[in-house]
Amino acid sequence: MLNKMIDHTLLKPTATEADILALCEEAKLYDFMSVCVNPSHVALAKKALEGSTVLVCTVIGFPLGANTTDTKVQEAIEAIDHGADELDMVINIGKAKAHDYRYIAYEIAELVAVAEGRTVKVILETCFLTDEEKVAVCQAASQAGATFVKTSTGFGSGGATFHDVDLMKASILSYMQVKASGGVRTYEDAMAYIAHGVTRIGTSGGVALMNHEQSKGGY
Repeated sequence: MLNKMIDHTLLKPTATEADILALCEEAKLYDFMSVCVNPSHVALAKKALEGSTVLVCTVIGFPLGANTTDTKVQEAIEAIDHGADELDMVINIGKAKAHDYRYIAYEIAELVAVAEGRTVKVILETCFLTDEEKVAVCQAASQAGATFVKTSTGFGSGGATFHDVDLMKASILSYMQVKASGGVRTYEDAMAYIAHGVTRIGTSGGVALMNHEQSKGGY
């Protein structure tokens, strides 16, 4: 069902506690897979979602990915301590551009280790990478034990594309998954990405997607 493919997302720097609580209420109403919030809101979201099946997802090294590995690891540990169920981490994009994929794989593996079985999604920020770099990062994520590769932060110069999703899916291990994020705003967009093999969608427009599906007799 579409609702369980949606990470209901609010990552704006201006988001208030009231905004996060409203996001959580929407997520409970539609039974989304998760809410995706900045680390400072994880504990609030966890409490607000008690008794529901909605998970708490947070972002690590967001949005630039340029933090040190140790900083990302500590950020992840704190997020988990506050109740995070899933971690969406931004790769070090500069290292990817320098083709230092050993660094990329090591950093992802460090996050996977502290996640202790929790879902780890690796954000490529595809708008900044060549196809060859995207493939190599996907291979590094596979080597490091990540659960997902994800297209975008939503804060770069571009978001998800069908080409990138197809390329990423072809470049990961068969049991791994792809998350489309950045610019998935319409029901038709969502259905098209799912047809391309995406199993999770990051969007701030989850309510609109569900309202459209309900109007078509789904959900």
